This record gives sequence, structure tokens and C-alpha cells, in this order.
Amino acid sequence: MSAAPKRRLSFRDILTDGRVALMLPLGFSSGLPFLLVFSTLSAWLREAGISRTEIGMLSWVALAYSFKFLWAPIVDRYDVPVLARLLGRRRGWMALSQIVVALGLVGIASSNPQTSLWLTVASALLVAFASATQDVVVDGWRIDVAATERQGMMAASYQLGYRLALICAGAGALYIAEFVNWRSAYIAMTALMVVGIVGTLFAPRADEGAAREHLPIADAIVEPVADLFRRKGLILVPILALIACFRLPDFVAGVMANPLYIDLGFSKADIANVSKLYGVWVGIIGAFAGGLALTRLGLWWTLLIGAAIAASSNLMFAWLALEGARLDLLIATISFDNFAAGFAGSALIAYMSGLTSPGFAATQYALLSSLYALPGKLIGGASGAVVDAYGYPLLFTATASIGIPLVILCFVVRRDTMQTVREKDEKAEAVPAVGAGSRA
Repeated sequence: MSAAPKRRLSFRDILTDGRVALMLPLGFSSGLPFLLVFSTLSAWLREAGISRTEIGMLSWVALAYSFKFLWAPIVDRYDVPVLARLLGRRRGWMALSQIVVALGLVGIASSNPQTSLWLTVASALLVAFASATQDVVVDGWRIDVAATERQGMMAASYQLGYRLALICAGAGALYIAEFVNWRSAYIAMTALMVVGIVGTLFAPRADEGAAREHLPIADAIVEPVADLFRRKGLILVPILALIACFRLPDFVAGVMANPLYIDLGFSKADIANVSKLYGVWVGIIGAFAGGLALTRLGLWWTLLIGAAIAASSNLMFAWLALEGARLDLLIATISFDNFAAGFAGSALIAYMSGLTSPGFAATQYALLSSLYALPGKLIGGASGAVVDAYGYPLLFTATASIGIPLVILCFVVRRDTMQTVREKDEKAEAVPAVGAGSRA
């Protein structure tokens, strides 16, 4: 039985819905810290003479993003003193996490990797923990304040803000570091966190009544996992394997790409222009291409294509490492890699969203989004040692080969993916839309 066509959101809906617009500053605030404790920081550390092995290990600070599900129930259940009374639970946690991110960035700016590496690492850990907490709260707020049919546009607005932040934290920070210094670059990034704080102050309060009736903390973690196993059964094993490895090549490339550019002799201006400015816009195009593919080809085909091109894009880095500092090849590498990453990202977000159930949507999404980043962070931490021992070409070729099991896993989960899409469509037809007016 074919489902009746669903009403599509018009541009008028987009322009008049303040919640969609607010995802831009919130997405910006979420995206800004990521590169500042990841690839941008790795460029500063490499220039300061820190070994590639140490840089790879320091990337483990980003593991906070992979374990955020552990404290997500605490964020759901408890209020932030003072801030919750003024702003509400969700916005109180948002404001607190944004303030702590800013403090951590000041700490990085105040450190000197050559003489006080411990301060750099401690501050980066603080930024990563607070940033991961902000992601949990923003996802929870997004799910609470908007009905299901609005979530796609909310996520698209969030992704645009996120990628604009990547331009600032990538190209912007490198430009400032090139023409002033690294300390000024991180101070400037600290000031930009005001964008997210303003978004938080303008955001409407979420429906927080249900949060006060949550399960005990231990059960709040166990129940969402148990729900996934009840609904999916044994097919959940390959599903989780697919999610865990889907972005692994991209994460490894993110750790070692900037050290590769530095070692090949590209200037920070070249890296900023091609990788952090031009590349981000290519990534945005890739994300929208992934969204278009979802509507034209369906979820499974988009997932399959994303898995194949995202992994194979690492072969371009291996080629670049062999050829040397060729600007034309750098442009080609960044073009392929960022388009593939944006395309694959859209596919994975849609896939993980489809796996959640309404009663546990926020916590399950935190669990799944934590899982997809974990293997990449762990292997990325050892990537510097692999480069030191065997060179860049072997690292990137090996990570590209992960695309083979990923494609196989896509075929394994094909039937379940098709069934999940049908079930979501049927539920969307049966459940009436909930507008913002019903959210106090």
C-alpha cells in the first residue's frame, strides 16, 4: 500500500520559523570548537615541533565526543544552578557549556606547546568535554521544540551554521596565525562563541516537564540500548558495525591531513585557502547533494554511495603524499575529500535518525553519534605513530581499504533499512504534527 504524499516545507515555512533560523547560531557554536581541538590544533603543534606521534595521541582529547552519551542523562535530569531558573533546563545547560568552551579556548591561547604542553592538553580536554555537552543539549532542544516533519530543515540549518564555523576555526584561525600569531587566533575564536550564547538567549524554552519524570540515571542509559535490541534483534550488530566504521577514514584523515600539508611544504595561507575555506564550501555542496540523493535515490542507495566515496577519497591523500607539494593536486584532493565527507555525513545523519524511537530519540541519537566517532578517534590517535614508522601513503591507503567491508555491511543491512524507512513513513502519516505553540 503506497503512502499518501507528505506536505513539503516551503521557503515561507523556512523563513518564518524562528526555530529553524536559531539552528544557525547554535550550529555555529557547536562547530567552532571541533577543529580548534582537532586539525587546527595539530597544525599549531606540528609547527611548534611536537612529534607526529604525540600529535596523534593528543587527538584522543576528542574522545569526549564519543562518550557524551554517558553524561547525557545527567544533562536531561538535573538543572544548572541559577542558569536553569533564568533560562530553563535546556538553555541553562547550553549557556554553561558555551561559557566553559570559551574558558577552555582562553586556556589554549594562554599556553605554549613547547614549554607548557600540559596546559594545552588540559585546556583542549575542557573544550572537548564542554563542546560535546553542548551537542547533547542542542540535539535535545531541537527534538523537543519541533515536530518530526521540521527536523530535516532544522538539521540542514544546523549543518550550515556548523560548516560556517569550520571556515572560521579552520581558515580563519590559520589566517590569523599566519599574519599575527597562534595566541591571537585562539583569542579571536573565543570571542566568536558569543554567537552561540546569543542564539541560546533567543531560543524558546523547550518542553521540560517530561525530563523531571525520567528514569534513574543507570536505567536512563540501559533502557534506550535495550529498546534498540528489542526492535532490531541480531541485525543490530552489523548496523552498529556500519555506524562505527562509516566515518573512520575521514577521522584519520582529519588528524594527519594538516601535518601532511606542513611536511610537504605548503604554507599556512595555502592550507587556509584550499583546505579550510574552499574545502568547506565544497563540503556544503556535498551535504546538499547527499540530501538531494536521499529524496531521489532513497536512504539505502545514498548510504551505499556515501560509504564508497568517503573511504576511497583517502587514496587522494596517498597520491598527494607521493607527488609532493603540488597545489593542483591539493585542490583535487580537498575537492574529492570534502564533497565525499559532506555527502556521507548527510547519509549517516539520516540513517541514525531513522534508527531512533520516539520515546528515546535524544539519548539513542547521542549513543549512535558517539559510536560513529569512537573508532576513528581511537585509530586516529595512533595514526601519527603509523606515519612515523611507515609513511603517509601506507596510512591513507590502508584507511581507504575500509571501504570494502563498509560496502559489504551496507548490503547486509539493506532489507532492514528499507523496512525502517517504510515504518517511519507510515508513522509520519499516522501522527499529527505538533507545532511550536504546544511547547511552553
